[in-house]
Amino acid sequence: MLTLDFIRQAAARVRPFVHRTPVTTSRTFDEAAGRRVFFKCENFQRAGSFKMRGATNRIQALSNEERARGVVAFSSGNHAQAVALASRDAGVRAVIAMPTDAPRAKLEATRGYGAEVVTYDRQREDREEVAQRISEREGSVVVPPYDDYHIAAGQGTCALELFEDVPDLEALLTPCGGGGLFAGASTVAKALNPKVRCFPVESELSDDTRQSFVKGERIKIPPPPTIADGMRTQTPGALTFPVLQRNAEDVLTVSEDEIVEAMRFLLFRLKILVEPTGAVAAAAALFRKLPADVGSVGVVISGGNVDPETLARLIHPTLA
Repeated sequence: MLTLDFIRQAAARVRPFVHRTPVTTSRTFDEAAGRRVFFKCENFQRAGSFKMRGATNRIQALSNEERARGVVAFSSGNHAQAVALASRDAGVRAVIAMPTDAPRAKLEATRGYGAEVVTYDRQREDREEVAQRISEREGSVVVPPYDDYHIAAGQGTCALELFEDVPDLEALLTPCGGGGLFAGASTVAKALNPKVRCFPVESELSDDTRQSFVKGERIKIPPPPTIADGMRTQTPGALTFPVLQRNAEDVLTVSEDEIVEAMRFLLFRLKILVEPTGAVAAAAALFRKLPADVGSVGVVISGGNVDPETLARLIHPTLA
């Protein structure tokens, strides 16, 4: 099960392989948000996102027999890069199933870290089935992007660092795709201080988690057309969703325009390059989606991997 002790074990396991990322603030952002905001900058993590933590924890926990068999993963980008790099660190062969429409920079980076990439059509093929076929054919171990306790525990290590640096936070915001980051981070927050208010955030166009939270059970949506490619999940994780139900006060959503505006604010005011998914929680703070009585909030910036062409189109469309 996902516990504080389990996440602390993960922290010890991943420490030699991941960065302790900085926490930064901005008075200008605080004024716009109406509260103190502390950014945990996982865009400065190895492989460019928080996913390096979970992938490293899962792969470093493999037995020698499992390492010899290699691993297979499925991802639109950040988990793919993280598994590729974590596998290289561990000397493990990695095969990654990626959609044909994955951002080009993420495809190239995944291959650059030494993984074999197998592409699939997101609209016609199920990515888990693609990975499972590879696993059955080659005997490799599946490393899922979020629905695994080792993965979620690894992701939660960023919150351990955040609360060490800023122990008196009143609330925590994280992006939420499949729910691994929120599950791990909120478990840390609630274990350290049960009064911390925890909010997962997703795009309005990819609100499978919000709909599931409201209904009280996991629902599935069609492939969402959001610019936040890390949030193109169609249903919350079977393991992560019960954790979210326990720890989340509410599920917040932001529009595509609000995501872009948060990216612009972070880039031009804080000089931080953030990908659309990474800016989702910041957008919720910037556009005051939180309850008015929250005075301080930790915001996880989950990643900074964005194609130059995509960045130009979003930040300054007339020049793209």
